[in-house]
Amino acid sequence: MRRLRACLGAAAAVGIAAAGTTALVAGSASGATTALSNRWYAAAPYLMPLDNDPPDAGAIMDATGLKAFQLAFVLAPNGGGCSPTWGGTAPVSSDTAVQSVISTIRAKGGDVSVSIGGYGGTKLGQTCSDAASTAAAYQQVITKYGLHAIDFDLEEPEYENTAAIKNEIGAAKILQQNNPGLYVSVTTAGTADGTGWFGKQMLLEAKSQGFTPNNFSIMPFDGGFNGAASQTSALTNFNQILQSTFGWDQATAYAHEGFSGMNGRSDTGEIFSQSDFQTVLDYATSHNMDRFTFWSLNRDRQCSPPDNGGRTSGTCSSVAQNSWDFAKYSVKFAGATPPSTTPTPTPTPTPPGTGCKAAWSSSAVYTQGNEVSYGKHNWKAKWWTQNEVPGAAQWGPWEDEGAC
Repeated sequence: MRRLRACLGAAAAVGIAAAGTTALVAGSASGATTALSNRWYAAAPYLMPLDNDPPDAGAIMDATGLKAFQLAFVLAPNGGGCSPTWGGTAPVSSDTAVQSVISTIRAKGGDVSVSIGGYGGTKLGQTCSDAASTAAAYQQVITKYGLHAIDFDLEEPEYENTAAIKNEIGAAKILQQNNPGLYVSVTTAGTADGTGWFGKQMLLEAKSQGFTPNNFSIMPFDGGFNGAASQTSALTNFNQILQSTFGWDQATAYAHEGFSGMNGRSDTGEIFSQSDFQTVLDYATSHNMDRFTFWSLNRDRQCSPPDNGGRTSGTCSSVAQNSWDFAKYSVKFAGATPPSTTPTPTPTPTPPGTGCKAAWSSSAVYTQGNEVSYGKHNWKAKWWTQNEVPGAAQWGPWEDEGAC
């Protein structure tokens, strides 16, 4: 993934951050809608607008009643620097593609949150010099898109970097202070015990800085989980961690707790079905939790042909489903009722051609856009790569273009 940009100096960063008090108003003048209720931002599923065969957001809204989307991911530029980019390669400053997606969503009465970080890649907290300059970089995103919500997805490898996490938490606090009403979520890895050592260190950093977001959400998948019971157990344990860390009672902790799941087959082969989502949704609502979301809408459709859970894909769930089944649980969490009849969604474009491309070679160098075949699937390179097996990792350099 992932252009070198100069990092803003601390003085300039503080100036931009201070200007953030008018960012939401200024953003509204350039196309933002009136903010949705916080419940919608809390229910927004993740959507990659530039990768993983992006689905039509408008079609999802028509089919499910969904109003909010969590757009992913804002990263540091490839090679370093302190300017925000989409996926490390597309500068936010010159973006028109994501802006078009946002405009489509807002024209239909919806809105978006933007997620920063995610698994892999270089984060702005790692490349910016301090919390103020990190906040200034994120303020550019808030101002450009007129955001009412933002998500800090703090996980590997960044959350193992103490200085980077200090920058990210400090930036989140600055943004929260300078953008009144901004909905801020913090997402991190989940374990059977709630969250691991690095997740707990992140919470302690937030406590030391006096920062309280709308919620801290865990991702109970990719850690040996086995269906909804193991996930709700992790959420119960995480609640106890929040209580002990911040001195909250149980109800206050649940009011600042969130769930971020993975629909269908996870990276490690766990399977989470529609019934699992319903069970976790019931747990979240009955405990008055603040957030219920999942990764991702790009995956919220059945694979073609169906593969019965045989592989993890960035573009389908690998479980039997109708398109956008999982999005409907987010709609329910927001307090709305999904349509009883599903309008025919805009069909996902079929990649041209069905023949297999030239076979992948471990010794060849591939650059963005190169196509190969491997495992009876065609694959397209997202960036420069060599000796990285197509499909070996969901977040790897290869985009699955389907069977051939």
